[in-house]
Amino acid sequence: MIQPSEHFEEIKAPFLRHWPGWVDPATANSWFSELERESPWKQESITLFGKSHLLPRLTCWMADPGCGYRYSGLENIVEPWSPTAQLIRNQINQYTGWYFNSLLLNHYRNGKDAMGFHADDEPELDHQAPIASLSLGASRTLRFKPKRGVQGESMSVELGNGDLLLMDPPTQQEWLHGLPRRLRVTEPRLNLTFRVVSR
Repeated sequence: MIQPSEHFEEIKAPFLRHWPGWVDPATANSWFSELERESPWKQESITLFGKSHLLPRLTCWMADPGCGYRYSGLENIVEPWSPTAQLIRNQINQYTGWYFNSLLLNHYRNGKDAMGFHADDEPELDHQAPIASLSLGASRTLRFKPKRGVQGESMSVELGNGDLLLMDPPTQQEWLHGLPRRLRVTEPRLNLTFRVVSR
């Protein structure tokens, strides 16, 4: 049984709770290997200004039946929970007291893979629920900046192997977040964002 760290850092704006080393490195490394093997990864493409572009990362959407999700014009195929993803979900549900019914996995193969500024505020998501983000693998910097008209200063959170970040409401309604490129990083990273889809 994993014994997660109970020490966390609370950040009032943008309403974050950060548990560095939520799981130990050996467990995090094991989960990384299993998820990398079990997950049906795909590289989606989006159209911008009439041109198609491959997303600079691999993705996979796992969810309970009926929990579909669209973002950036992409309709995600609902994949069943893999054994490792289900194990991690159970622990995060128990730890946070929330029932997360869906999971977006992002596979950043190296520091060239990235995520632009965005908010997870799609209408399918329960805006009263937090988003739980678990980082496995290489350490990367998650940046936050307030949406237009919202008071606040841009900030960053360094997320290491085994770190858990809870983004409480109204983070998605008031802030944008993104993962910039870090060209010196050669190791891969998996990011698991557990969500609640309204049905």
